[in-house]
Amino acid sequence: MGHAFNQTIMDSLARYHRMRGANTLWVPGTDHAGIATQLVVERQLDKQNLSRHELGRETFIEHVWAWKETSGSIITEQIKRLGASIDWSREYFTMSPQMSQAVIEVFVRLYEQGLIYRGKKLVNWDPKLGTAVSDLEVVSVEEDGSLWHIRYPLADGSADLTVATTRPETMLGDAALMVHPQDERYQAFIGKMVRLPLCEREIPVIADEYVDPAFGTGVVKVTPAHDFNDYQVGQRHQLPLIDILTLDAKINENAPLRWRGLDRFEARQLIVAELETQGLLAGVKPHKLMVPRGDRTQTVIEPMLTDQWFVAVNKPAPADSLHPGQSMAAVALDTVRKGEIKFTPENWTNTYYQWLENIQDWCISRQLWWGHQIPAWYDEQGQIYVARTVDEAREQARARGYTGTLKRDADVLDTWFSSALVPFSAHGWPKQTKELAHFLPSSVLVTGFDIIFFWVARMVMLTQHFTGQVPFHTVYIHGLVRDANGQKMSKSKGNILDPIDLINGITLDALIAKRLATLQDAQQAADLEQKTRAEFPHGIPSFGTDALRFTFASLATPGRNINFALARCEGYRNFCNKLWNATRFVLMNCEGQDCGIDLADGAGQHSASELSPADRWIISLLQQVSGEIEKGFVELRFDLIASTLYKFVWDEYCDWYLEFAKVQLQTGTPAQQQSTRHTLLYVLETILRLAHPIIPFITEALWQKVAPLTGRYPSDNAPNQTSIMVQPYPRAQKEKVDLAAEQWAAQLKAVIDACRNLRSEMNLGPAQRVPLFASGDTHLLTAFAPYIRALARLSEVTLSADEATLDAMAADAPVALVGTLKLALKVEIDIATERERLTKEMQRIEIEIEKCNAKLQNNHFVAKAPAQVVELERKRLSEYELMLTKLNTQLVRLAG
Repeated sequence: MGHAFNQTIMDSLARYHRMRGANTLWVPGTDHAGIATQLVVERQLDKQNLSRHELGRETFIEHVWAWKETSGSIITEQIKRLGASIDWSREYFTMSPQMSQAVIEVFVRLYEQGLIYRGKKLVNWDPKLGTAVSDLEVVSVEEDGSLWHIRYPLADGSADLTVATTRPETMLGDAALMVHPQDERYQAFIGKMVRLPLCEREIPVIADEYVDPAFGTGVVKVTPAHDFNDYQVGQRHQLPLIDILTLDAKINENAPLRWRGLDRFEARQLIVAELETQGLLAGVKPHKLMVPRGDRTQTVIEPMLTDQWFVAVNKPAPADSLHPGQSMAAVALDTVRKGEIKFTPENWTNTYYQWLENIQDWCISRQLWWGHQIPAWYDEQGQIYVARTVDEAREQARARGYTGTLKRDADVLDTWFSSALVPFSAHGWPKQTKELAHFLPSSVLVTGFDIIFFWVARMVMLTQHFTGQVPFHTVYIHGLVRDANGQKMSKSKGNILDPIDLINGITLDALIAKRLATLQDAQQAADLEQKTRAEFPHGIPSFGTDALRFTFASLATPGRNINFALARCEGYRNFCNKLWNATRFVLMNCEGQDCGIDLADGAGQHSASELSPADRWIISLLQQVSGEIEKGFVELRFDLIASTLYKFVWDEYCDWYLEFAKVQLQTGTPAQQQSTRHTLLYVLETILRLAHPIIPFITEALWQKVAPLTGRYPSDNAPNQTSIMVQPYPRAQKEKVDLAAEQWAAQLKAVIDACRNLRSEMNLGPAQRVPLFASGDTHLLTAFAPYIRALARLSEVTLSADEATLDAMAADAPVALVGTLKLALKVEIDIATERERLTKEMQRIEIEIEKCNAKLQNNHFVAKAPAQVVELERKRLSEYELMLTKLNTQLVRLAG
């Protein structure tokens, strides 16, 4: 669902800018997803009782490629179903030969510049996967744990210090105890030695401001080889790094013999038991703690001291680089600070700054088989030769006097490393191609907030370093798609929706089978089946691609989470049906008819005098809507684009103008009918172009029917010779804004609504037609009469110049006031009920009068608000007071 949302936003942008005449390129591609892909294939092998180690690296990679071909085609087909207007001829895959060449070139160049190095450091280690993992692949989960209080005796036996820890097994690797330098309780202990319980070692008591005196006892153990913060402390105080775990999280040879080979959690139990036996366990308390777990294996992640490859992101670049003397991180920061790259919403800029300002060297090696194998070779003495090919590595070795065998580094590169090169590697770099010259920098990157650190910042760093240019000018950050209740979608929760199922529809049985396919636990499966039957008793209906895309666009509000509800899909499917039916009405009334003019210029040639006020109103409103939508695309506010389109098409064009048009086609002169058909076509064709970037399929299909009538291409051409997607995108034409027509339409709608309300209050059925008596501006009412009669279901409309005459003609009739107009339905009424209705209306108007007076009596409002706003408020007050007087007169008259 997240990918479908992302694709919708990108395609809407691509279609919009293409229609605006831009040379629009949307390059598709996928990364090789090193860890995820290897896990999937290994699980498939498990079902065959095979392991990758039994197959060997080469055969295992063949299995991965085979799986990739299958899954890759599925992804491509799903993207195509969403209507993505992509240049598929340029599709990339980060493990393709061309992309792999770019990866090797970048690695070698960075190594030669001293910006890639190999070293032993603490990294996130997944013992089940047997590899380092990035922070992105570590999920912190709050769990119930314990806080063990352990006594550490002083070496001289004079006292002991009590330490609170959540991981007692790591004490085997302790290098020191630590207190805050200002903690008065422990001043006398700083510099002394303590005996490490259960081990034959002594460790010092040190002081460091990292300690929180209020946590636990105020004394903490320092285990530099198994904690990231302790590692930093160890570096400051030059403490030894004592690694006590193997790579599969078992106790190693650096610990006492009796625990070697035990799993870390099994050893924990035995260590705690022995501490208690020796009287060194001061107590155990329940404790809530955040446990780091691998998001793919759910294994507890272990900070592990291992040999890895790193990018030195804070090291100044050499003199022969594009940014000599500046680090990659510093350049990436400056780029955004100078405004060369902008984040939307802007608040994500601070997130970007915070990460880069505190960035550590980037661990780029992974202990996997699937990925870009690191281009480094070792001789028998462990000397490293980084090269583009093995032959080049041998040349380097010979230059150093070594002629023996070379062994290639078995590790692969972090997937994010190759993904960070995409802005330039996808255009053929290191070759200087015409695509690279033309399309770098790109305009917009669309991505989720969760990978600002892992992808966005690294693309900025590496693109700047190797091309001297920014990778893109704008980064549009969207939230993550969650279910209707704001919960993260997951297979275990059973709340995942498949966008293809929303497009095609799926039966209840098929949906249940799909959701239970990956569950092993019988009870969990039964619960999920029951939940699915309750939530989707009839399965999921087919909403179609357009409705799904419209839903995603409407949900694209600035924020972290996007709560997806099927009800919204249903609403936007109804919108598509509304647009389809409106088009049928227009075609039925315009095909084979004289529509007046050629609409090929998108504006039309009718003069304002030839158009009715209703025509001028909808055309005027269309210009304002066009301007609002253009502003929405500029500001990347797809939610506002969707709501603007919805309200205009449904509320104004369909619900009002089409009804006005029916009246004009039935009662107007031939010239008026021609103008009406012209307006119907002009506005509809413009709507289709406005909506196309969001809902491409239905707009294309309808436009192919409508366009021949507008002169956009000759009617004798085959429809497939052109497409709406290459038509000019509508722009607001300010000269067509007609405020007088908009005011006219607003009054007409208010009168019709008032009549409908009177009918409702009198409980008149739809087929029951009654006469209306109206007084006020007779010129205006005469123009309104045909519309009122048809849309308010009246038998006739009788006009009167003055209220006295109206009151005489419609004695005891229910009355409504619209500005200076007075409306009365000629219908037998219950006088008591009518008096009650008039009283309620008077109470409502009195509240409005109080609001107006409150504003006008506020000196700050009168002094600061624009003069026209103050004048409008005074006019509203005057109108309300007049309406109140008239209603009171009517009430008195009924009292008789």
